Amino acid sequence: MEYKRASLETCGMATGTVVVIDVLRAFSTAAYAFTAGAQTIALVSSIEEAFALKQQTAGAFIMGEVDGLPVTGFDFSNSPAAFDHLDLTGRCLIQRTSAGTQGVIRSRQADHLLASSFCCGAATAHYLHQQSPEIVTFVVTGQGPDGHGDEDAACADYIEALLRGEQPEVTPYLERVAASPAGRIFADPVRPEFPLTDLEYCMKADRFDFAMLVQRQNGLWLMQAVR
Repeated sequence: MEYKRASLETCGMATGTVVVIDVLRAFSTAAYAFTAGAQTIALVSSIEEAFALKQQTAGAFIMGEVDGLPVTGFDFSNSPAAFDHLDLTGRCLIQRTSAGTQGVIRSRQADHLLASSFCCGAATAHYLHQQSPEIVTFVVTGQGPDGHGDEDAACADYIEALLRGEQPEVTPYLERVAASPAGRIFADPVRPEFPLTDLEYCMKADRFDFAMLVQRQNGLWLMQAVR
């Protein structure tokens, strides 16, 4: 198995099996939403698409953010902690974020597409191992200068190590999440919109036993939990 990396700027050229990673917080939040009972999550690129799709989908909820901040009119923000102890059994959710959902939608040439975070890292590796693709491209959605996106790169490194048959200790990878520029924001008391609780939820490695598979259906990018 060969491993490649891509960013939001280059993922449009990725073919074969593509894993889009957003640890803080899109695909951690999605994992907790599935655990709360969500049936599917439709990924969209804009606020306007999210509201339009909600009008067309009975009982749907919207979750997400713009530049990390809650959106007026969305049912949920981009917070994994918000889904703890909720009952969303059978519900369709619609997710719009500034990085994670954009990475999925831009990866148009992928033949096989997954979304992931530390919460389902080992399950993602297990799923990929079963599929045994020739090439896996990890999309580091937060990638930027001065260490931005290292939380996503750490997750990619962790999943890759598992796929190589290693038995990595997860703690060093999680330490990179907390030390990353995005991670440090959650420890800043003057940024209450980025609660420390969310960081803690995002760092619960391998909490869930499912991978998150994304498929194009009827013009929509639909994500489902696959065990």
